[in-house]
Amino acid sequence: MSYLEKILDGEVVEWKTLGQVVEIIRGVRITKNDLLSDGEYPVVSGGVGYMGYTNSYNRESNTITIAQYGSAGYVKWQTEKFWANDVCFCVKPNTSIILNRYLYFYLINKQQHIYDISNRTATPFSIEREKILKLEIPIPCPNNPKKSLEIQQKIVGILDSFTELTAELTAELTAELTARKTQYSYYREKLYTFDENKVEWKTLKDLTSLITKGTTPKKYIDTGIAFIKTEAFDGSNINSKKLSFIDEDTHNKELKRSILKHNDILITIAGATIGKCAIVPKEILPANTNQALAIIRLNEDVNLKYVFHLMKSNHMTKYIELNIKGSAQPNLNLQQLNNFSIPYPSPEEQERIVSILEKFDTLTNSISEGLPKEIELRKKQYEYYRDLLLTFPQDNLVE
Repeated sequence: MSYLEKILDGEVVEWKTLGQVVEIIRGVRITKNDLLSDGEYPVVSGGVGYMGYTNSYNRESNTITIAQYGSAGYVKWQTEKFWANDVCFCVKPNTSIILNRYLYFYLINKQQHIYDISNRTATPFSIEREKILKLEIPIPCPNNPKKSLEIQQKIVGILDSFTELTAELTAELTAELTARKTQYSYYREKLYTFDENKVEWKTLKDLTSLITKGTTPKKYIDTGIAFIKTEAFDGSNINSKKLSFIDEDTHNKELKRSILKHNDILITIAGATIGKCAIVPKEILPANTNQALAIIRLNEDVNLKYVFHLMKSNHMTKYIELNIKGSAQPNLNLQQLNNFSIPYPSPEEQERIVSILEKFDTLTNSISEGLPKEIELRKKQYEYYRDLLLTFPQDNLVE
């Protein structure tokens, strides 16, 4: 017998639409001009972060929010009083029928379905209140509200315990991961510290067959040739789930200059994420990119990983700071990239450096090995048990 079956103890379950048990209230518009840097209450648009702060609030703490636009369908539990902006839905349950926290866990468990019913073709993405209200939620023991709420509370209690335990374990693992990253960064800087008079120096131009950048296409399509933007970077990797797409004609004609090849290095040369790097994997080809990313194609005899790790080091960070100093918009041009000077020791020394840094890289950045994998497994374990507690047996539903 499952956890849930033991909790239900044979009681029936009735499915109700959210429209029968909750009220969905849209927030009130607040503009960027109204935001305060030192305001007391966060302004929520529904997405992951806050728009800013203000000295007024229109919603209490422990409120469920759903993003209406942008991160449409994103569900969040707000732990403090806040101002709900007009692109934010607030969910107010009928507490005589359904517990607020039970509702939250159920909505989180159906997060993918909520994303699926939002309009992902609109710009920006959006979701309609009516579609949310049509979602169904299981209410145990519907003819005995007191017992129904007791059953819901048992489920909530278990899930809150799992949430707390998972958060503690994740925090410990994240702290360990942060320490590993700090250690990795320390050794990378140490390994790339050379006596200027005892090592050969070369410019990036000397080591490459191509340094160029892309162009923004006139339109994107739902599927086709992969198009990489900075948003697709996950650390030093490219996330295939965050790609945009263009058609073959655009790829081969209008954007011919920026057709990517396996092992091209991409580096952000404009905006807040300037200096962020990734290597183009074979799996996403054919692919292209835009003008915010520079394409660096090394000569065949150059150690790719040696140059890549160096470009993530303080050598590149300091070079960028020097060249963008005083600029209103951080921007690194192609000539500056060509002139970037690189310490170039013997091939054997390069290989030794790469060997050490790759081990650190595996521990800190790989999702398939090391601590990131452990963190991901903890999250999946939590989601598995949450699903068990919120998947109601079909044989005791109200007809």
